[in-house]
Amino acid sequence: MRMREPYDRAPTEPGPDGGVPWAASSHPPGLERDERSFITRAGVMWILDQVTSVQDTPTPTRPHPSVTTLRAVNGIVAAGLTIGVGQLVASVFDRAASPLFAVGSAVIDLTPKPVREFAISTFGTGDKTALLVGMGVIVALLAVVAGLLESARRWWGSALFAAFGALGVAAAVTRPAAGAWWFLPTVLGVAAGIAFLRFMAVRLDSPTTDEAGTGPDRRTFLLGASGAGAAAVVTGVAGSALDHFFNDVSRDRSAFSVPRAVNTIDQSAGDDDGATPFITDNGDFYRIDTALQPPQLTSGAWSLRIHGMVDREVRIDMAALRRMPAIEKMVTLTCVSNEVGGDLIGNATWTGYRLRDLLAMAGASDDADMVLSTSSDGFTAGTPLEALTDDRDSLLAVAMNGKPLPIEHGYPARMVVPGLYGYVSATKWVVSLEVTRFDRAKAYWSTRGWSEKGPIKTSSRIDVPRDSATVNAGRVAVGGVAWAQPRGINAVQVKVDDGPWQSARLLAPDNIDTWRLWSWDWDATSGDHTLTVRAIDGEGRQQSAVVSRPDPDGSTGLHTIDVSVS
Repeated sequence: MRMREPYDRAPTEPGPDGGVPWAASSHPPGLERDERSFITRAGVMWILDQVTSVQDTPTPTRPHPSVTTLRAVNGIVAAGLTIGVGQLVASVFDRAASPLFAVGSAVIDLTPKPVREFAISTFGTGDKTALLVGMGVIVALLAVVAGLLESARRWWGSALFAAFGALGVAAAVTRPAAGAWWFLPTVLGVAAGIAFLRFMAVRLDSPTTDEAGTGPDRRTFLLGASGAGAAAVVTGVAGSALDHFFNDVSRDRSAFSVPRAVNTIDQSAGDDDGATPFITDNGDFYRIDTALQPPQLTSGAWSLRIHGMVDREVRIDMAALRRMPAIEKMVTLTCVSNEVGGDLIGNATWTGYRLRDLLAMAGASDDADMVLSTSSDGFTAGTPLEALTDDRDSLLAVAMNGKPLPIEHGYPARMVVPGLYGYVSATKWVVSLEVTRFDRAKAYWSTRGWSEKGPIKTSSRIDVPRDSATVNAGRVAVGGVAWAQPRGINAVQVKVDDGPWQSARLLAPDNIDTWRLWSWDWDATSGDHTLTVRAIDGEGRQQSAVVSRPDPDGSTGLHTIDVSVS
């Protein structure tokens, strides 16, 4: 075989014999015909090889969800449809009749005292949101279990739905304010959920229904699940919209006219002097109650029934109430669940009518010693009759800080009683006052381990600096609030570490039914320090240093904070 000559010229240059360039000839120069044929065949085979390998490579496809995953999705969508349909039907009657709210309210009622106190101390005024989130997680888990259990031949998931539907019905019909048709939202919601669960379970168990003929028709299932999920959302949103249209009292509240009081109070007093505003804004006022959703009661539909151990039963509506003289009164309300140093306390100016005047219209019996107040949602509180008839001016309030009561704070009417924790006195959405005796009637919290009478204990709190704060050495402003309604506050004292107690400055105004703002100038030195505060009430009694839990009648102990001084 002849050796090939090296080629180092452009393919368009003429060949050695002056002929055409090799690129235009039938074969490259320097190669024998058999060599050229071999190379050509090899090249064609290599190209065909590459094309074949590309064609044989499977096209990447999105993995199909497993049947187990589809069953879990089936359960979740069925549960969503149950809640959505239930919410829609409940909008015709009352939002509290929906499965979610009925069960949630029952959970609140049945929660053991330690668990409830833990929830309040952990989540504060967000306890109800935390409950709804927790319920949502539990419902989702149970829905997954139901979906996994359900099949074409086994109705176990449907049985689980039916069992919890029965609990929902029981929760709804046993609510104190339940109507005759409150079972319907849960029944119809559960029926819709089971129907969807069964239909999809049968589809999943149908053999060779997908495109490959090897399993369930996933595309059809996912389309059906998406449609049912959308229906769940639509029914839930529609139910909320209808409930807002038929039952929401915001329009009624916006038209409510605050009655003119026979006395006037300077609501700004003390606001600019202390570390904490003297008057708590309505939006910042704490809310602790048993209502998962605030009752919706218009001022026109509201009335108050006074009955029981009375000379005559009396029913008063808003029109009759407005014919009576209204008064303004500053009162600090405190929750019995407030921990030492906690913020479940607020001060407001309330406008309303003296409860002693209303009770006098009925004529309370001399043997009576308690008034059992009832909310429109069935909550009850037992208040000493004396606290409602003495000169402390307990109120049936209709306004808060010059505005109609916020719905979540009792619109259109609530009780405000100075000197008692809210669980025995501050009934919101109040519709009934039954004059009775402590040995004859029990209230909501007294049947759950709390004391029957809840006088407020002397307490105090440091608001500035905050706990664990770092401040500069030198003059540091320390301040907070102290309260002992209806005894008032005579003195507040502060100490640093184990040093002597030093008197703080009390700020105006000085009202026995409100908290008292205080301040103290601290000459802070470098290092880590502990500040402690205590109060002395209007009767000369010193705040207890004994540490106790809020239950059964309010917490005790001294509030302390740790501060680093640099």
